Amino acid sequence: MTEHPTSHEGRQPLAARPQERTRPRQRDAAVAAAAAATAIPAPAMGSAPAAPDPQAATRREGDRLRFVGAATRRIARGIDLDEIVLGLCRASVPTFSDAILVYLRDPLPVGDERPVNPFVLRLRRSDRLRLTDEETESLSETERLRLPAVDPHADLMPAAELCEVQAGSALAEVLRGVRPVFGDSAAARVALPELMGADRTVPSGHRVILAPLRGRRRVIGAAVFLRGAERPAFEANDLLVAAQLATHTALGIDKAVLYGREAYIADELQRTMLPDSLPQPTGVKLASRYLPAAETARVGGDWYDAIPLPGSRVALVVGDVMGHSMTSAAIMGQLRTTAQTLAGLDLPPQEVLHHLDEQAQRLGSDRMATCLYAVYDPVAHRITVANAGHPPPVLLHLGGRAEVLRVPPGAPIGVGGVDFEAVELDAPAGATLLLYTDGLVESRLRDVWTGIEQLRERLATTARLTGPDHSPPLEALCDDVLDMLGPGDRDDDIALLAARFDGIAPSDVAYWFLEPDESAPGRARRLARRALGRWGLDDLSDSVELLISEVVTNAVRYAERPVTLRLLRTDTLRCEVGDDSPQLPRQRRAKDMDENGRGLFLVNRLARRWGATRLSTGKVVWFEMPVRG
Repeated sequence: MTEHPTSHEGRQPLAARPQERTRPRQRDAAVAAAAAATAIPAPAMGSAPAAPDPQAATRREGDRLRFVGAATRRIARGIDLDEIVLGLCRASVPTFSDAILVYLRDPLPVGDERPVNPFVLRLRRSDRLRLTDEETESLSETERLRLPAVDPHADLMPAAELCEVQAGSALAEVLRGVRPVFGDSAAARVALPELMGADRTVPSGHRVILAPLRGRRRVIGAAVFLRGAERPAFEANDLLVAAQLATHTALGIDKAVLYGREAYIADELQRTMLPDSLPQPTGVKLASRYLPAAETARVGGDWYDAIPLPGSRVALVVGDVMGHSMTSAAIMGQLRTTAQTLAGLDLPPQEVLHHLDEQAQRLGSDRMATCLYAVYDPVAHRITVANAGHPPPVLLHLGGRAEVLRVPPGAPIGVGGVDFEAVELDAPAGATLLLYTDGLVESRLRDVWTGIEQLRERLATTARLTGPDHSPPLEALCDDVLDMLGPGDRDDDIALLAARFDGIAPSDVAYWFLEPDESAPGRARRLARRALGRWGLDDLSDSVELLISEVVTNAVRYAERPVTLRLLRTDTLRCEVGDDSPQLPRQRRAKDMDENGRGLFLVNRLARRWGATRLSTGKVVWFEMPVRG
């Protein structure tokens, strides 16, 4: 059980005097408690009943209405579960009660789902009036006399942490009845020990109210309001006040739980739509960022991707589907999956956008998106870019110069009936390509081209800080780019993909054409042995020659045109064998008497990684071997 001091900022206590509104903040709780103690006076025990005062009764009812209005507004301000429960506690203590206990069902049912058994209530929060010595010393003698006599060592909130509600029990009947009851009623006298523990005591008389919390469909908890012995007891109309507080709190909790579930679904949907991690292809380093438009709109249509391609190339993709809804995210997921499939076929960038445009039209007539698709070749140090209505990328050179690449703008995906154009540009080693969505450069405060120019200047400034001979670190560069966003610039979600081009030096590449005849495997072994000797990798010769012989033999069996053989030396040794046959090799278990079928088995056992990719002109079979230090 936790206890929290009570704050009363922004609310006047019942029957507060006008001159008390200007007192210092540290005395608010004490003044509120003193005022609440006398807000609704009750006759002392054993005294003769006073003559009814119509004006005083009217005043008390007015105070109750004002309190209920202020308290419900405070509860309604909460968005999540903790804020709503805290709002109830702070609104109730000490104006309505000296202490409060809030029990909620554990676990809380969401929407229409059936609650689990058993029916368990867990103490979610408890608050009580606590006045420090400094607060009481700052009060005048009159105000100190008006304070309720609360012993700081007295336990006004005895309660168990967990309570299992048994079917047919007194507590179950009170909760089912929904209406708040006094603690000395016949039902509450049995229900309260069940809720708070059989060995606990509660104040006697009309000093406890047990109020069930019922949401839209079921009881989700209970609230217990307590007053001390020196405080006037609860009146009949206070049951109506407790009912109002319980109703608004329960409905707010219902909405908060639903909102929490939707936020969880949104987060999971967005997480699964975006890459968990970026690949580490040869010759390029990658970094990325994603920012939702706001906490209340966590799902958007922006996405990014990096897809390894045959020949050590990599496809860089950034797209933006219109809208910030579940529908936008679902369409984004379909387009991203389509782009990955098309990239696996090694289609040119303009063809990928063309097929994405057709896919968007099949999804609906109003499904619009922008996309930029680029393919980087680390061997040729070139990049091929096609654009579909997306903001142009920015290239940051090693010396610090930042330029906006001139790529054809194209029409957005989903328009239909348009052609896309690709351009091939230089991608020098040490340069950094930045792909982004329009949320980074466009907002209500600036147009897109102003934002692009600010982004270019920001990149150039960051590069100058690291010097002309060093590229800025990618992760720090992404963070610095996002720092350019101002308070009014988060109108849209943001996807950011940065690629540092390291490339592969020509001296680390060996490339040959082999005629598809029976002499090709032997020639491939000799060429590979010379290249490995030139690179100082003679210790790999035996294994590499064996695997190259097996792969080239398989390629020659089906090829009609010359077979290509390429070796790439980076942190690994990569061998690629290409032919014009689209049939991909499959590993199978050879029988004891079979003469064939063991080549890929050897490749699988000796190589660190291997694979086969279908191209528009045939296929490529590749494997990688670790390079020892």
